[in-house]
Amino acid sequence: MDELEKIKNEVLSCKKCSLYQTRTHPVIGEGNPRAKIMMIGEAPGFNEDQAGRPFCGKAGKILDELLNSIGIKREEIYITNILKCRPPENRNPQKEELEACTPYLEKQIEIIKPEAICTLGNYSTAFIMKKYGVAGQIQGISKIHGKIFQSKTLFESIKIIPLYHPAVATYNINMKEVLKRDFKVLIKLK
Repeated sequence: MDELEKIKNEVLSCKKCSLYQTRTHPVIGEGNPRAKIMMIGEAPGFNEDQAGRPFCGKAGKILDELLNSIGIKREEIYITNILKCRPPENRNPQKEELEACTPYLEKQIEIIKPEAICTLGNYSTAFIMKKYGVAGQIQGISKIHGKIFQSKTLFESIKIIPLYHPAVATYNINMKEVLKRDFKVLIKLK
């Protein structure tokens, strides 16, 4: 069985936190299993929960537009979230939910082996920067967005690129230009 499919089956039967009780569909992730670029958001929203797909609502349309602006097709990358189930009312992830769900994300990263991880928003940025040993450089997303952080371990080297979550442009249209500028750093990774 394909390793990503195995994770999907594990998530489908997961009851490690209470979010499974209120979800319509878990949102595991989608895209190229050999992607150079992996994008990680916070958690599924309403549309994602209904469809079982990441970034398929308003923020997803903006994400697609941003990728198109730099000549990257959505199918070329892999997109997922830290949480695989939608928190009620789109509230922030809770500590026990993060602890229950992040092992799935860590397995996805191990399987895909991306060259770069783009974190979309504060939660994914904090988690990934801690995981890859660059926690000392964590600041609010407004200070580090669009910058490339390099993490080198004995076994791997990976770039971490914190980005604003595309949803920010649904609340403040002026942020779309900031996002477009930030996404240009990904051109070098194609």
